Amino acid sequence: MSAAESVDFHFDPMCPYAYQTSLWIREVRRMTGLRIDWRFFSLEEVNRAEGKKHPWERPWSYGWSLMRIGALLRRRDQDAVDRWYAEIGRELHELGGKPHDPETARQILERLGFAGAVLDEAMADESTHAEVRADHERVTAAGGFGVPTLFFPDGSSLFGPVLIDPPTGDRAVRLWELVTGMLEFPDVYEIQRPKSAAATERIGEVLKPYVRGRDWMSINRGKVIDMSALEESAS
Repeated sequence: MSAAESVDFHFDPMCPYAYQTSLWIREVRRMTGLRIDWRFFSLEEVNRAEGKKHPWERPWSYGWSLMRIGALLRRRDQDAVDRWYAEIGRELHELGGKPHDPETARQILERLGFAGAVLDEAMADESTHAEVRADHERVTAAGGFGVPTLFFPDGSSLFGPVLIDPPTGDRAVRLWELVTGMLEFPDVYEIQRPKSAAATERIGEVLKPYVRGRDWMSINRGKVIDMSALEESAS
């Protein structure tokens, strides 16, 4: 398949930016027939402080344990993990809920028509650790550090696009053409738009549900992100 026909989309369900990008890539799929294969990446692991436990060493880790559920669903088919990611993403990033809470995670499975016991099955199956870890290490081996990360059939990969207000219709397809156009220039590594104060405020508005729902400190490349102002406005 060509890059325009399929993509591996690596995500962490806790990441608000990956969720926004997933809305866009789903729209591209609707418009073009693009095939999306959902893959995983752990922000808990990549941002883990020295001396702290790896997420696979804990009884329950927010994003990692959810992705173990996703791995079990993915064994059934991509449609199962597709519907699951859409629902847990909506719960956290639009409604400000807590899909990373085991009881909420179980309710979401039941809401989608899966048995709540899928959670217990995923937690009891050690091989789900291996599946999530293999996806994660695929990104880090390519030099990746976060999500969304896209892999294409020729083995090339791109980080992003990082966006809010995902475009729809023809504009979604146009952005897809711009993104995949980067594949023609393998020696171009980074392009970034500076964020003005107004842009940062807009981003903050979009992230308010995530701030309400999260039970962790947001970290980007080892640095804690100060969201105290957002937390006050989101409460």
